[in-house]
Amino acid sequence: MVLPRLPRNIWAVSLTSFLMDISSEMVLNLIPLFLANVLGAGGTVIGAIEGVAESVASLLRVFSGYISDRLRRRKWLAVLGYGISALAKPFFYLAGSWWHVALARWADRVGKGIRTAPRDALVADSVDPGNRGLAFGLHRAADTAGAFLGILGALSAVYFTQGASPLLQAGTFRTIVLISLVPAVLAVLSLAFLAREPRPKGSSPGPALRFFGLGRPFLLFLLLVGLFELGNSADAFLALRAQTLGANVLGILGMLAVFNLVYSLVSTPAGALSDRIPRKTLIVTGWFFYALVYFAIGFARQSWHMWVLYGAYGLYYGVAYGTARALIADIVPVELRGTAYGAYATVVGLMAFPASLLAGVLWDAFGPSAPFFFGGSLALIASGGLFLWRTR
Repeated sequence: MVLPRLPRNIWAVSLTSFLMDISSEMVLNLIPLFLANVLGAGGTVIGAIEGVAESVASLLRVFSGYISDRLRRRKWLAVLGYGISALAKPFFYLAGSWWHVALARWADRVGKGIRTAPRDALVADSVDPGNRGLAFGLHRAADTAGAFLGILGALSAVYFTQGASPLLQAGTFRTIVLISLVPAVLAVLSLAFLAREPRPKGSSPGPALRFFGLGRPFLLFLLLVGLFELGNSADAFLALRAQTLGANVLGILGMLAVFNLVYSLVSTPAGALSDRIPRKTLIVTGWFFYALVYFAIGFARQSWHMWVLYGAYGLYYGVAYGTARALIADIVPVELRGTAYGAYATVVGLMAFPASLLAGVLWDAFGPSAPFFFGGSLALIASGGLFLWRTR
């Protein structure tokens, strides 16, 4: 596949996401293991921390999107969000109890809450509709390639500091946090100096949030997204599930690397494909496939099963994740894109808390398979609803 000439902003945002994900994935994938192996936290605590980590910033997402519409500016709000996430990283190094980790995790997500909607609107405003799916697919590919390299970096650090030890050690985690600071700072600088503010499009959105102005199809889409996300618990539970099947820290990081490699390789061609066939078709397919993967994780009995399923999980993300963002730009007024992306991110974030808390409770009460059977069931229902949904 030959990439057409894409605008400078697409490459700048992609580079920023690439660098920030190198930093984030080195640290964030090890947080549930640090909580469980070093600090002795249980499933319910881990679920609550991960759930609040997404939900605590959810309202910021819709308001930051709305503010970017009102100001008709995208870039500097996104820079601010990336900056807050970078500043939160050192506090993981200092953490000595689970609530220290929680505060640092939540601060990191506040930064994500501020940046997500303006960044996505910046991408949508910078590219023509015929290449919109490709642009979002390329951005997701760069983001996930960064995650892949971040996990390889973490894997290397684990190997050289603690070898094949089955449990994560505190010194290993803190070493990785220090290394992660370099790409985090470079990510902020990349967006600040390489991206340009796109020329405003459409009319001013007015003084108040206009959710109903986003249109009935978009609001129904949000309802289905909320249902799907209620079963989409934090990926921390995948790592813990792999550990229950006998995987050590190196093995879990290897699985995460496979996930991100597949995700990165699939995202760009899937985005380009969504410019040629209905985007809804790809998302329905992705949600249905996600359900099958989650059921399979529930039934898994050996650690090698998780290697295969992590790859399959990456295939779902590559097909559906960037495509959903391109679909949003297709169905909402141009002057309300920031608000729409904020509303979408808010729904995803708000569902993260009950989804992860439910997963933790189900894990503790019924065993490690229960959260995945629950999530797979909701994904099946949501994919059926999306199949019947109409964009007009």
